[in-house]
Amino acid sequence: MTYEGGAQLAEVVRSGFVEGTHRGSVVVLDATGATVGASGDVRSPVFPRSANKPMQTVGMIRAGLPLTDPADLALVSASHAGEEFHLARVAALLAGAGLDASALHCPPELPVGEQAREAALRAGGGPTRLQMNCSGKHSGMLATCRAAGWPVDGYWRPEHPLQVALRAAVEDLTGECAAAVGVDGCGAPVFAVSLTGLAGAFLRLVSAEPGSVPRAVADAMRAHPELVGGTQADDTRLMRGVPGLLGKVGAEGVFAAALPGVGAVALKIDDGAGRARMPVLASALRRLGVDAPVLAEFAEVPVFGGGLPVGVVRSLW
Repeated sequence: MTYEGGAQLAEVVRSGFVEGTHRGSVVVLDATGATVGASGDVRSPVFPRSANKPMQTVGMIRAGLPLTDPADLALVSASHAGEEFHLARVAALLAGAGLDASALHCPPELPVGEQAREAALRAGGGPTRLQMNCSGKHSGMLATCRAAGWPVDGYWRPEHPLQVALRAAVEDLTGECAAAVGVDGCGAPVFAVSLTGLAGAFLRLVSAEPGSVPRAVADAMRAHPELVGGTQADDTRLMRGVPGLLGKVGAEGVFAAALPGVGAVALKIDDGAGRARMPVLASALRRLGVDAPVLAEFAEVPVFGGGLPVGVVRSLW
């Protein structure tokens, strides 16, 4: 199956005039996992990108990742903004495995967080592997290899036993076989599943038995949302604003979220535009009866003209 593209999910309004739209796909599951709303193609495989990270962390723990601090598990599951508290904890994770940033395969980058990026540039810094938003995940991968007795060389290759284990975890939690294996932006494998499978996986994470590995990952991320994203990150703000909710962004317009006893949402904006992602997510969560002030903050993204707000990006769904 090939992803066929989605329906019109959001519109861009400037000065009262609709100047464009964003297409995409979104699925809403209730607490039982039944589909209660959908638009676009929610059955064909897509790359969830970093929304796969919580499932990959589950795979690392099952393979022997020796981390017990929930803050560390949150960072391994993160797309962090590169703030100082992120970088210090990633460095500590590596040191605990007897490694340093030179072992990371993720490419050197500036922080993705605007404030952290500006701070790095003001200090005369440049791109580093530690600052790359997936360095927490890669540090967890390396620590898993150390614990399991696997070679750290080539830990990112799909045939490495680590990546075989992580693929198994993604397939277990989504209930789907990975339709494709790609190279993510960080250089590690990314596994293609449907949006329905992705939403189901997040629902399983938050609904798992206390003390289980999936629940430990979900609890860690919800307890430390600032480590999952960053001070201003969308997923961090959402988890802070909706108690009990698990949320994770993914590149190319992906977001997945779940609330125990309520349901789950997964979406993809076809053109990858981040500005359309949160208004559609807010609308989808409201369909599940979620009502929190933070959803009003996400419902409309401002459009600027001359430095002043002159319009919005808003959901059509």
